[in-house]
Amino acid sequence: MADFVAKSTVKSAERILATPFANKAAMNTIIGTILSDNPWGCTPYLSGGENLPAVQKSAENYTGTVIYENNDGKQVGRISIRAPSSAAFDTIIANILANEALETAIGGTASHDSSEDGFSVTLKCHAASGELYNVAFKRDKVTVSSFEADSILSTIETWADTVPALA
Repeated sequence: MADFVAKSTVKSAERILATPFANKAAMNTIIGTILSDNPWGCTPYLSGGENLPAVQKSAENYTGTVIYENNDGKQVGRISIRAPSSAAFDTIIANILANEALETAIGGTASHDSSEDGFSVTLKCHAASGELYNVAFKRDKVTVSSFEADSILSTIETWADTVPALA
């Protein structure tokens, strides 16, 4: 029988943040800068007959919790939220907090417990060499994945060293 022969070496690396992002706005500010300024020197490309940008969001997810406390400060209810975008997350939270019928049914006052918020955005990037790779931002870490060339990681690491929030 013939053996499988590796054709490429796909790598992954992560940076654990010394201080997690305080909130989704802090993370999304960095994401917005990457999308507008393209600090990694990515290039637009053609795929399936479609022109694609050098860097684009390929996945986005936001989670959070609304808790309900009674007059004694005891938690009497909890609603978990999952949203596909930052704006949807804000809308869902606002609608739940404004829903008096839910407060009455649960028997407590609603509040958004942002300490339990989770958020992640994955960017798909096209390197000038033709490689596609991903950079995933989460509340507490940044992961670079699906790359082969060490120069890709070096470029992102050099950039990240200049962004205080990514220390």
